[in-house]
Amino acid sequence: MGLATAAHARQPPSQPPQQQPPQAQPQEGLPQQDLPRLQLQAGLHLLTVQVASTPAQRNTGLMWRRSMPNNEGMWFVFDAPAIQCFWMKNTFLPLTAAFVADDGRIVNLADMQPLSERSHCSAEPVRFVLEMHQGWFAQRGIEAGQRLRGAPFAAAAPTR
Repeated sequence: MGLATAAHARQPPSQPPQQQPPQAQPQEGLPQQDLPRLQLQAGLHLLTVQVASTPAQRNTGLMWRRSMPNNEGMWFVFDAPAIQCFWMKNTFLPLTAAFVADDGRIVNLADMQPLSERSHCSAEPVRFVLEMHQGWFAQRGIEAGQRLRGAPFAAAAPTR
């Protein structure tokens, strides 16, 4: 829930950000509200995720949240694959981050402790990161190497 810098701060993009439509900016000390949602599937499990796709949304992530439904999480979307690093500054919920390749493969998982500024990074360049309650993946037998399914991976799906 925290990115590589500010509460979720990531490393600065290597290219200028694309023009985005105006959106409400997260406020310091307040959890983000009204982010877009999408459904993903991990094994037999459906989950609903809030989508953080702008720099401000990614930097805030799940900061300031005191609760989150069990099968919900946050889906971070970056413009291009890169080594993604997250921290837990101002994040009160213990989380597990799944670093996810463009084809939905979970590259690696990282358990993250609340309020820690320790960095947790992807093992290879990725464009997506999924944060869920800590232990969510382990309790369901979901490990690195398995694939998530859903709309973000449709373009990478093999054709028959």
